[in-house]
Amino acid sequence: MDNDFHFHFIEPDQNIADFVENLGTFHNRSDEAKEVVIIPDGRVDLFFMQSSSGPFQITLIGLETYPEQRQIPPKTQAFVVSFKPIAVEYILHTTIADVLNAAKELSKDFWNFKADDLQDFELCCTKATKKIQELIPLKTDVRKHRLFELIYTSKGEMSVNELSEKVGWSSRQINRYFTKYLGLSLKAYSTILRFRASLEHIAQGKLFPELNYTDQNHFIKEVKNFQVLHPKNYQKIKTTDLYYYQC
Repeated sequence: MDNDFHFHFIEPDQNIADFVENLGTFHNRSDEAKEVVIIPDGRVDLFFMQSSSGPFQITLIGLETYPEQRQIPPKTQAFVVSFKPIAVEYILHTTIADVLNAAKELSKDFWNFKADDLQDFELCCTKATKKIQELIPLKTDVRKHRLFELIYTSKGEMSVNELSEKVGWSSRQINRYFTKYLGLSLKAYSTILRFRASLEHIAQGKLFPELNYTDQNHFIKEVKNFQVLHPKNYQKIKTTDLYYYQC
């Protein structure tokens, strides 16, 4: 790992874990931009970022359906809240259908974060946790919580029909919900989670299907739809999180 590029992610407090997957920070300390590859992971990211070349920015990143090479500017520090998709409706009170594979800039006073806050990761975590707790509604749809719980625990392995039966919500209504808030179908989202789970296996050197793929060719074909590297090349990459793969 490049000593000039640091990133760290932690699990959230249990009281916000239904809506948040993790909290993190990254810092490019060098005077040069860092090349990274963003991998589809099924999370919705809220970035608070400051660099030497621009003003303090707050950006909401939609779901990614394909990998993309990007640059982290020199002297850039950021705090990241990685949401589970259910947070789009209940915490962010918006839709990200219009930012699939894209991003939108939010107001600079969003959640009352300041550029100086980024110097203290613990402070950022405390501030974000408190704000999210305040935003959690008293009443939510139990079917939606159960739906996302099953999608996550099965790593995208359960079919749309099976999920529909288990949560008591029609597949048509589920797909309408996903399209409205996330900009893609449930099947497409589940495929992203399957890829993410497979990537963990590939990084461990297991170049064979461990999930419910029909065969090795199906596995390779689906994985290649999401990546910019051949599966065997992921063995060479060392990282502690699936967010950034340094080139």
